[in-house]
Amino acid sequence: MPTWKRNLVILWIGAFFTAASFSMVIPFLPIFLMEIGVHDHTELWSGLIFSAAFFAGAIATPFWGNMSDKFGRKPMIIRAGFALFVVYTLMAFVTNPYQILGLRVMQGLLSGYIPGAIALIGTNTPKEKVGYALSLISSATASGTIMGPLLGGGMAALLGSRWSFASAGIIVFFATILVIFLVKEENFKPSKDRGSIRKDFRVAFNNRPFLIVLLLTLLVSCSVMTIEPILPLFIADMSGSSKYAALITGIVISLPGIASAIFAPYWGKWADKVGFHRVLFIGMLGAAIGTLAQIIFSQILGFSMIRFVYGVFYCAIFPALNGLVVTSTPEDFRGRAFSLNQTANMVGGMFGPIIGGVVGGFFPVQTVFLMSAILFFVAMAMVHINTNTLTYSAKKEVAASK
Repeated sequence: MPTWKRNLVILWIGAFFTAASFSMVIPFLPIFLMEIGVHDHTELWSGLIFSAAFFAGAIATPFWGNMSDKFGRKPMIIRAGFALFVVYTLMAFVTNPYQILGLRVMQGLLSGYIPGAIALIGTNTPKEKVGYALSLISSATASGTIMGPLLGGGMAALLGSRWSFASAGIIVFFATILVIFLVKEENFKPSKDRGSIRKDFRVAFNNRPFLIVLLLTLLVSCSVMTIEPILPLFIADMSGSSKYAALITGIVISLPGIASAIFAPYWGKWADKVGFHRVLFIGMLGAAIGTLAQIIFSQILGFSMIRFVYGVFYCAIFPALNGLVVTSTPEDFRGRAFSLNQTANMVGGMFGPIIGGVVGGFFPVQTVFLMSAILFFVAMAMVHINTNTLTYSAKKEVAASK
């Protein structure tokens, strides 16, 4: 088996376990807050805790991207994996929201397993297979996202939320061990540029196609994360059952992940044929309409069906964005490029929960879904307006590889 295929298999498994560990605990933080006695302003606390990791990550990620181009993507994946192991394990022992907030800040400063895996795959896979490979990694995170809420919700219902945190730490530790012994980074040339975060941002701003990708990533992340703080509480209220709230929430939250696991590889194969920008536009259109459609349903069954359809289109977005990062940046800047893209992701993820938490606390929850859909439509319009720029960038990258 070629090295790139073996790396893809191992990193698929690692991304699956890492995503599962994340979704075992993060979607249930609002419910866990109530379990430890936070009954006032729960939506605001939830938004703050969600945003904390993204704020810290937005600051730290460019630094880790610089280290990635100097020392390799594999060491950065290992570092991030052990950091997540420590954070999730400590989360099992928290007693107040301030401790959770501190651990989320630590998580943001030190994590980056899946972005590191994406960067390694993007630079160690034949260019004609990049779209397919990135979509497989996306399907891994989607599959992990499926299993995580189911495991976390079931474990929380049977044993309590703290066991979910401890189990998440063990799972991500296992994923890190796999990378240490089985992943080989062949296509790595250490950057000779001394580099600085300021210089990296200057390079990004002078690269119009890449700058467009960063703005799109920010908008999409903000749109998605606007809903996250209120979604568990919204589903629990809709289900009308406090006893099984965590389990039902886990099942419903996992539905877009099920759709992603099924459809992401097909989107990836199509992107390799027709271009990442076209798949990105269609994915954003479907996600926007799917988000709006969720406003219509007040029953758990109809809402669940729309969440699944939403996932069918949403799973096309981030693999396409990652593919555009590859086609719009040179190889020796690729680690920093993915880190800057992750910074954009985290900035959007930082503002999204705050917006969702504030709006969800003072206005009808349907308003949050409406705001999310509007952001998707804005991003979709940006893709359409800049189609020629993104297409030219992709053609230029293919020509350079020949």
